[in-house]
Amino acid sequence: MPEDEPTSEPLGPAPVPASAVAPSGGAVPFGTPDAPRVAVRGEAVLEFDPEIARLGVTVRARGTDRRAALEDLTRRNSRALELVKGYGEAVEKLETGALSVQPELAEKGRRERVHAYNGRVRLTVVVQDFTVLGELTGRLAELELTRVEGPWWALREGSPAHRATRQQAVREAVTRAREYAEALGARLTALLELADLGAEGAPALPPAGGLTRAAYGGAPAAPGAAPHLDLEPERQTVRAQVTARFLMSRPHLH
Repeated sequence: MPEDEPTSEPLGPAPVPASAVAPSGGAVPFGTPDAPRVAVRGEAVLEFDPEIARLGVTVRARGTDRRAALEDLTRRNSRALELVKGYGEAVEKLETGALSVQPELAEKGRRERVHAYNGRVRLTVVVQDFTVLGELTGRLAELELTRVEGPWWALREGSPAHRATRQQAVREAVTRAREYAEALGARLTALLELADLGAEGAPALPPAGGLTRAAYGGAPAAPGAAPHLDLEPERQTVRAQVTARFLMSRPHLH
């Protein structure tokens, strides 16, 4: 009868030494001489090119008649929207924020007398094609009673840059723990815990890839054309920190 051929089984997690297991079945909080614990922090700080740029556009109108002020505001807002929509897919998002029309009282006199009406509407423009950003910004700034702020450079919320930075932080934690173990003539045997910094009450990190306003200067424009601003994208810094706890083999201290 032929002998049974040896079979290979997939490798599973490294077994935790019996001396590192508490009577309740869990790992001993601080390890043991035969299975010490090592706790480390992994950090990563990477830079990436921005993916989007945000513009804040405020359209205003003012008049002595409420209806006339509202009509002027509506007309100017429509013109701004039409201009932005004309750039098609270069604009990732266009949103209308708060709209207000409020009376302005005369400064003198005992009676409450309306001197004028002020109207304002706020637009948020998210641009993904930076080749048109300078032109769009200049054309918006040319509109009547229109204020333009930005651009604020940013990464998208689900950008792969965040994942890449977190993974790098984990690799840094493993490397640091392995170096500590090797310095004692030991090796890592098991991962006990991996957590984001802040998940256990530690200080939280500042938001990754914060919005940063870029400096810009005007470029020469053809007569009658809107100024084409020269905007240089600012690289975004993404940070990630993790804490990790490992078990290691018995160290050789002699």
